[in-house]
Amino acid sequence: MKILLAVDGSPYTRKMLAWLSANDDFLAGSHHYTVLTVTPAIPPHAARLFQASELKAYYDETAEAVFKPIRKFTARHDLATQYVGKTGNAGEIIAKVADKEKFDLIIMGSHGQSSLMNLVTGSVATKVLANSKVPVLLVR
Repeated sequence: MKILLAVDGSPYTRKMLAWLSANDDFLAGSHHYTVLTVTPAIPPHAARLFQASELKAYYDETAEAVFKPIRKFTARHDLATQYVGKTGNAGEIIAKVADKEKFDLIIMGSHGQSSLMNLVTGSVATKVLANSKVPVLLVR
């Protein structure tokens, strides 16, 4: 099974990993995991003040900060895992990656880092559910 783990480093990401640990069917067998984190893009008017290499370094460092504890988890459970960091609108990108790469399942937390932003723009989970044809497992 090809599984996309959408993560943001929030407490719900940790709950999702705990849920995986408690469900041996997901840790056993020939599942292949891709861990995806999406960093919000710096607004264009602010981004123009930085060199492209500085922006790339910022996005890479932000993604790696989210990936670090997950790398420990996947190594401990010996999971075949790929790590992907993207930049932009999380809900849209998660859905696009899942559909384009033909994942069998998306697993993600029901809430994320930016609760205040969700009030304005809607939740990432809602956007993924609305835009993806791939089944989504939300961990609460």
